[in-house]
Amino acid sequence: MAGGDESFRKVAVDRSEGFGERLLGFLLDRAHEMPPQLIAPLVAEEVERIGGRDVSILLQDYDQLTLAPLPGRGLMTGEPERIDESQAGRAFLSATTVEHPQADEIRMFLPLLDGSDEVGVLAVTLSSIDDDDRRLLRRLAGLVADMLVTKNSYTDQFFQARRREPMSLTAEIQWSLLPPLTMVTPQVAVAGILEPAYDVAGDSFDYALNDNILHTAVIDAMGHGLDAAVLATVAVGAYRHARRADVGLDELYMFMDRAIDQQFGPDHFVTAQMMRLDIGTGHLQWVNAGHPAPLLVREHRVIQTLEGPSTLPVGFGGAIPQINEQALSRGDRILSFTDGLVEEHRTGEEQFGEERLLGFVDRAGCAGEGVQEMVRGLSHTLMRERGGVTTDDATLFLVEWCGGTADHLGTAEA
Repeated sequence: MAGGDESFRKVAVDRSEGFGERLLGFLLDRAHEMPPQLIAPLVAEEVERIGGRDVSILLQDYDQLTLAPLPGRGLMTGEPERIDESQAGRAFLSATTVEHPQADEIRMFLPLLDGSDEVGVLAVTLSSIDDDDRRLLRRLAGLVADMLVTKNSYTDQFFQARRREPMSLTAEIQWSLLPPLTMVTPQVAVAGILEPAYDVAGDSFDYALNDNILHTAVIDAMGHGLDAAVLATVAVGAYRHARRADVGLDELYMFMDRAIDQQFGPDHFVTAQMMRLDIGTGHLQWVNAGHPAPLLVREHRVIQTLEGPSTLPVGFGGAIPQINEQALSRGDRILSFTDGLVEEHRTGEEQFGEERLLGFVDRAGCAGEGVQEMVRGLSHTLMRERGGVTTDDATLFLVEWCGGTADHLGTAEA
């Protein structure tokens, strides 16, 4: 049994608690019962233990233009910081730590990442910094992001901090429906944006990654105001219900169609675009229900519009839809949008139009630009080109297929 004894011999492992584990563990142990208003002072106190000061938690506003300081005891507050013009914005857009030397100190800006969705930025000042500090602060920022997202459901404080202007009832409803605006994995990435952020009514999008299949939907409910918001709510609910029943795209459309028709009758409808992407193979399928055709972007240029057989908008009782298919190449991006983006125009002038949209997409798709940065930059550029006018909802939703696998992330490193 000597060989057996040898194979079962225990390896000594140091399980004592180090400084970093104690610091993070203290937050983690208290997080379950901690009321939302205590997050700020506790984070500030923990940062002080590693020599940090002037702690700020900056949250992205709904327009995706600024990072607004979260008020709270122990936190430094001030004016919102422009995302495009600040060190905090650099950290936010790149999802990486930014170090900004100042006289005899260093101001650190660490992205607050909930998975891959960016909540905001943690800012802290230190007299000096080494790799141990960087590692500890990065992990602290990750824990703070998780706490903010978890406690977000229990309070209005974080919503209020992100608002830079009054929000309409319809926008309140629509924002409550949305999934995280960004998801990034090694195989696929998605990002979406809604305009006008504080008054959106009938536009929405949704997605889910189930094993190797990415499911997405972009919808545009007819009309304006509360009627459109209620219609969009039912459409998104019907989409999720059918998607979670794991039906095909054709059955999914038919279920949504019946739900809208039975609830609202023949005078109400929703244009919609539902997709399924196999993230292992790049095989894309979609059903288009009266919606603008998506754009295929390859090597930073639009190479084609994904035209194909369409069916009637959801609620009009269309025939069983034909499923369109496309094989993607690694790095391909699919850009979906609602008609409010191209139909907008000033009084007496022509519509913005798809041709102008194509030109802006080509100029926006810079090498190395992530999906969130591209869709955000494109939306704000188009808004400026329209003179800041938005009489209809305008939505962009971007999917990038990267291919490969993520198996290495499921293996514990020695």
